[in-house]
Amino acid sequence: MTPPVLTPSLEGGAEPAATSWWRRLFGFIGPGYLVAVGYMDPGNWATDLAGGAAYGYSLLWVIGLSSAMAMLLQILAARLGIVAGADLAQLCRRHATPRSCIAQWLLCELAICACDLAEVIGTAVALKLLFGMPLSAGVVLTVLDVLLILWLQQRGMRYLEAFVVSLMGIVFLCFGINLVLAQPDWQAVAAGLVPTARTVTDPGMLYLAIGIVGATVMPHNLYLHSSIVQTRRPGAGDAGRRSAIGFATADIVLALALALLVNGAILVTAAAVFHTSGHQDMANLEDAYRLMGPLTGSALAGVLFALALLAAGQSSSITATLAGQVVMEGFVRLRVPAWQRRLATRALAVVPAFLVTLLCGDEGIGRLLLLSQVILSLQLPFAMFPLIRFTADPRIMGRFANPRWMTLLAWAAMATIVALNTVLIVKALS
Repeated sequence: MTPPVLTPSLEGGAEPAATSWWRRLFGFIGPGYLVAVGYMDPGNWATDLAGGAAYGYSLLWVIGLSSAMAMLLQILAARLGIVAGADLAQLCRRHATPRSCIAQWLLCELAICACDLAEVIGTAVALKLLFGMPLSAGVVLTVLDVLLILWLQQRGMRYLEAFVVSLMGIVFLCFGINLVLAQPDWQAVAAGLVPTARTVTDPGMLYLAIGIVGATVMPHNLYLHSSIVQTRRPGAGDAGRRSAIGFATADIVLALALALLVNGAILVTAAAVFHTSGHQDMANLEDAYRLMGPLTGSALAGVLFALALLAAGQSSSITATLAGQVVMEGFVRLRVPAWQRRLATRALAVVPAFLVTLLCGDEGIGRLLLLSQVILSLQLPFAMFPLIRFTADPRIMGRFANPRWMTLLAWAAMATIVALNTVLIVKALS
């Protein structure tokens, strides 16, 4: 069954071969940015802020490594969608037993709920910072964003993509200005790009590193990208598919490079503003907003921080909604109206966020946000394994099956994530 996001009525088909290379590239630009917003959501903010405040620039290399792994995995997802003509969830259903299919679906739904939880918390905090709205009221108000997403979906995919790109631009601009105001030590920034063994031996640093990986490499984005890339119709034959893969690769690399710059800017800003001023335990979004202005010497820094947080929360909500539709229809062939799907997902995120807000206050919200990112990292291998297996299988991909070096890199990325998760669980139980 074809997911609703892939209907022929959606704009964005590839340009005819006779048009210029740049016009054809522009025709394929878009899906990568819908995916990229999931890599710079409020969950990233929590882990990047906590990592920069606690350990300075030391975890910057983890952001770089995570972004590289994300690019590789999303390229595989795009290749799968273009060549196989089916998304990852649909192929999992075709090649797995019914029991395994249901288990994979539930795990993916858990990841989507964890992601949506981060959006709820981030948006609620931003509304409080900008307008003084209580956190509990902000959490409840996030239910209404379903109306915005449904309206954009009805307008067409290009409108949805344009809206997301605009929000990404706001986030990028706001943190670019804040990065200048923070005046980081660029020599120390360069040193932070070098891996260190302390990341594994220090339990606190390991926890944050895994949170960064979970926030950066989003499992449900693999399902989403393999679906929405099919809105771009390649030319006929192998040459058309090869050209489409090249344009889709350029799209995702450019989009995730922008996300990498945003995530790096968040951690570097936190390191320059909080770590060097004795606020190493700062992991709360509200505290970051409150201290950003005084520590940088500009009241504008706090306003830009809150505005970027609101834009990030709203843009990444779209990713969770679209991914939920693709996953549900792909795994279990269950079609429900988009507004019902959105409300169900948002309700599963709103209820725990609302309860934690009432019972534990701001500190509980911060811990819940970090926990959601670790859940994403723990679920990631269950999405990576079938993706790598399918894209390496000539029976599915034909002559477009992954070259050996690409498959080995993908397995190495998966092994790294599984190893980090294993170390975290062992240390937690010991």
